[in-house]
Amino acid sequence: MPVPDPSLAGLLLPLDEYSPEIKADQKATALGLEEHLLQNKALSQVTGGSSAALFGGTTILPCKLTQQLKDDESLEQISWKRKTKGKPQTDNFLTIKSDKVQFVNGDDKRFKFIGDFHQKNGSLQLSNVNLDDEGTYTCIFSVFPTGTFKTDIPLSVLVSPSIIVRDDKPTLGDKDVLLATCTAADAKPAPSVEWDTSTLKQTVTKNSSLTQNTNGTFTRTTTLYGRPTKEIHGSSVRCVVSHEALVEQKTWSFEIQVYYPPEEVKLEKKDEDSFICMTEANPRATFTWTRNGQPLPHLVSPHGAMLQFTKLTTDLSGLYQCEATNELGSRSGFLYLNVPRGDKIGWIFFSVLLILIVAATCAVLCLMKYEIIPRYSFLQRDEVQRVPTSSNSPEPKAQEEAVSLDPVT
Repeated sequence: MPVPDPSLAGLLLPLDEYSPEIKADQKATALGLEEHLLQNKALSQVTGGSSAALFGGTTILPCKLTQQLKDDESLEQISWKRKTKGKPQTDNFLTIKSDKVQFVNGDDKRFKFIGDFHQKNGSLQLSNVNLDDEGTYTCIFSVFPTGTFKTDIPLSVLVSPSIIVRDDKPTLGDKDVLLATCTAADAKPAPSVEWDTSTLKQTVTKNSSLTQNTNGTFTRTTTLYGRPTKEIHGSSVRCVVSHEALVEQKTWSFEIQVYYPPEEVKLEKKDEDSFICMTEANPRATFTWTRNGQPLPHLVSPHGAMLQFTKLTTDLSGLYQCEATNELGSRSGFLYLNVPRGDKIGWIFFSVLLILIVAATCAVLCLMKYEIIPRYSFLQRDEVQRVPTSSNSPEPKAQEEAVSLDPVT
């Protein structure tokens, strides 16, 4: 117990002045008051202060005797004791003398004396701070012949939150469901978690809950509820976390996703020898191609949504199916491909030649019809000329002669 200070004498009644009836009770009270006042006077002579440390970090436990020692006073020892989460019973763990520093009740090399004994500075450095270090540390100066002077240094441990933004995978619908969750976990003290939805056009609901973990840390979860429509799909929101261990607020951007199975599947021609399969789905669909319910021929190669033909031949004709699939379902589209028989170039040449022959024939007939082309004797019918005779002379034998006529002009 500290040595009584004469300056406190006027504040306390002499014990022998108490009446016999109350002497026993009041004696204990008076002694306690005297000790309390002496302790307050002793505390006022030592500077310390509270300390806050980041989990896993390093902190200073400050302690200095500010009272000027008299010529007949001397500092004999600086000692430290603690009452913490890991040491719930008061533990004297370190003594400091002018020539040595010594651990008591086991070494803890995380503590380092950084003060100066001759300067009456007993400050310690504590590294690799953990949750068990949180509590009260007492620095005590032993001065001969005056007594002891001490101060308490409360140490709080700050644990930075682990932040997780989770997509709750809502499926397309017309009822409010959980869209996303933002969690600040294992923090000390309790963190603040908010959703910034200022850019949303659709109304949403926010809920928050706080849980204390067995190790004294806290986990806060803030959820976002809304209707999972295509209008809200792709909208941006932000999760904002505040905490004493953070230099500034932490912000995580999040894009709301609405999930749905493949919708209508369309097959379109991409170029002369390829086709493409198109659909809307979230998550994105994968594509499977078949022909007539069987694997594809070797001249046909699937490349995701595209179907590529190495060469178009008649044996590639058939019903092609594209099946679009994601984790929510599947849907198919169909294409019937008909490859004509024969050589393509030969058929084209034959068709052109036939058209030319028909056109030439029609032209000739038209020219002849309108006598633009002259008619020659070989095109005319032969005529017979008869020679007249007298009635008395015998009729000569008829003779026929083919006459070639000039072309009529």
